[in-house]
Amino acid sequence: MALPPRVLLVAPERSYRTGAFVRAAADLGIELTVASWGQHPLAINSNGIRLRSECADQAISQIQETATRHPFSAVIATDDATVPLANGVSEKLGLPTNGSRALSASTDKVAFRAACIEQGLPCPAFFVVGPDQPADPCFESVGFPCVAKPLSLSASRGVIRCDTREALLSAVERIRKLVGQEKPQAEQKILVEKYLPGDEYSVEALLHDGQLELLAIFEKPEPMTGPFFEETIYVTPPKLNGDKLAAIKTALIEMAVALEFREGPLHAELRISESGISFIEVASRTIGGRCGKVIEFLTGASLENWVLANAVRQSIKTRESSDAFGVMMIPVPKAGVLRRVEGVTNARKVKGIVSVEVDAREGQKLTPWPEGGAYPGFIFSRGTSATEAASALRAAHDELVFVTAPEFSVKVA
Repeated sequence: MALPPRVLLVAPERSYRTGAFVRAAADLGIELTVASWGQHPLAINSNGIRLRSECADQAISQIQETATRHPFSAVIATDDATVPLANGVSEKLGLPTNGSRALSASTDKVAFRAACIEQGLPCPAFFVVGPDQPADPCFESVGFPCVAKPLSLSASRGVIRCDTREALLSAVERIRKLVGQEKPQAEQKILVEKYLPGDEYSVEALLHDGQLELLAIFEKPEPMTGPFFEETIYVTPPKLNGDKLAAIKTALIEMAVALEFREGPLHAELRISESGISFIEVASRTIGGRCGKVIEFLTGASLENWVLANAVRQSIKTRESSDAFGVMMIPVPKAGVLRRVEGVTNARKVKGIVSVEVDAREGQKLTPWPEGGAYPGFIFSRGTSATEAASALRAAHDELVFVTAPEFSVKVA
């Protein structure tokens, strides 16, 4: 009897993605081992690796030792933070992985822009403001409007559109303050790039031996024009004709080849304007938050099932649906301390709503973007078209009322 394939999942301690991969592995009959930092390993069927050091070389040696006794078929990273380690482990074990250019592009915003220029891919003009450096000497090379963003944060945190020199200088200081509060040890470099106009889309795909399989293209129907870029509604399939859908896939393949993406999940953000398709970012991981649930609505298989099956070259049972599906990352209405959320029952009764999931709890501090970092919850919908799915999300959201109280700072004498 053949042994089940064995996959190593490299995850940060307490990653919210880990549980979904554990469930998917059980569904597919895959033996999953989780390697993570922390006081205790996450043991599944007596398997689990507690990485003793955050030093990559030591962690790789520790995993290699385990692999000598129990070889792995594939290595998967759950989050941006574990992509480099998963890549290094795969190289050491001789398993399929992405090239060095892909590793840099998916973990470093500046490296991604530089690689795009080097490979002749569409790319906005940009410059980097170093710690304690003024933005003045370089802003004329980009012009206005432009977008300033921190290199060390994700989920559009700290991303600010600037239409004037004064706005840019103010944004740089605001981003520095945010990074200093959130990640004091992080390098406080700020990327400033030309604002890309156009409609924005998100793409989920899989790569195996360089061959790309498109899972979903998400349309973002709410205007993404700034000054801040908090994500709200995603719907799929998008309202695009066949030519534009084909153009997105072609551009994605060209980018993947040029930047050496060859294996595993691929998440990309892009904009389509009169000048064509431009990528905002790309990552060798799945979409964040709970948005990946829409893949399961669309195909009948969870996103984690897709990733694991792809890693071990296993076929997966799917179903086709002619409906459209959507998700709203519930925006933070205003800053304050949450007292209660009203209207949830009415929101769930809106036609086309699949579920309303409110995560925020009484006493939790709510912070709007660009400083914010946690959505109060998610709404999921289903309709006969992307327009209908998006309308249901908006109608459900209109039923919700977040009752907050001001936050007071208290000085202790």
